Amino acid sequence: MSDINYRTVKIDDLDIFYREAGDKSKPTLLLLHGYPTSSFMFRNLIPKLADEFHLVAPDYVGFGLSSAPSADEFEYTFENLSNVVYKFVKTIGLNKFSIYIQDYGAPIGLRLALKHPELIQGIVTQNGNAYKEGLGAAWAPINAYQNDRTKENEDKIRSILFSLEGNKWQYTHGVNPKHLPLIDPDTYHLDTIRLERPGNDKIQLDLFYDYQNNVKLYDEFHKYFREYKPPLLAIWGDKDEFFPAAGAKAFKKDLPDAEIQLVDGGHFILEYYSQHVADEIKKFLGKNN
Repeated sequence: MSDINYRTVKIDDLDIFYREAGDKSKPTLLLLHGYPTSSFMFRNLIPKLADEFHLVAPDYVGFGLSSAPSADEFEYTFENLSNVVYKFVKTIGLNKFSIYIQDYGAPIGLRLALKHPELIQGIVTQNGNAYKEGLGAAWAPINAYQNDRTKENEDKIRSILFSLEGNKWQYTHGVNPKHLPLIDPDTYHLDTIRLERPGNDKIQLDLFYDYQNNVKLYDEFHKYFREYKPPLLAIWGDKDEFFPAAGAKAFKKDLPDAEIQLVDGGHFILEYYSQHVADEIKKFLGKNN
């Protein structure tokens, strides 16, 4: 088993923290996390893949242990987060890799693929959406905020998505009761502590507002799929209220050879299916690398 290394690299005067494991001569998998977490979400998956792959998992600007300049100092958009990730992969010398995209990792990773298709060898999407039919009921308060950026709509997001109870719900909703004891409470407690850092609420509100620009790019993502035909595995918690199972199935429209696997779970399936996901990744990338 390969040890996980914890590193920081400087990108445009920003400290970007990342986890790294495995032999650099082996195929690389870039792990792109979701909201409200960080590369911490991959802590169970990385050791299970490090014997066959080189794993790299960065924290985005404003997340985890990376720099978090205020929203007045850095414009928090998914375009800018993706640009930093691109500079990150070039700085550490990644020239060809597959991507694992979850939640926010999807618009960040797919922007990378859209602009630099030569880098991408394959895509593993775990509740990482690219289709309108994959936007679920849990988006209602965010959509309201995007349509009318009022204090009332902002307060609804704060009460639902910034609270400890709301963060716990993201990990536990839709989870089979037998799997609930496998969810580490440190996940949602750590996420909440980081969301409560001074100024972080404004960062996250800016990203919620900007998410509408990801949806506007969906047609471009679909064109990329059809033109470049990247191998794609969608492994998806089928009871995710943010990104329901229809989002996984939709990849077949533009990538008929995509592999779609629905599992009994919610938004963060790595908490209780990390071995299964690792096994499926090994089979999928083994065929496509």
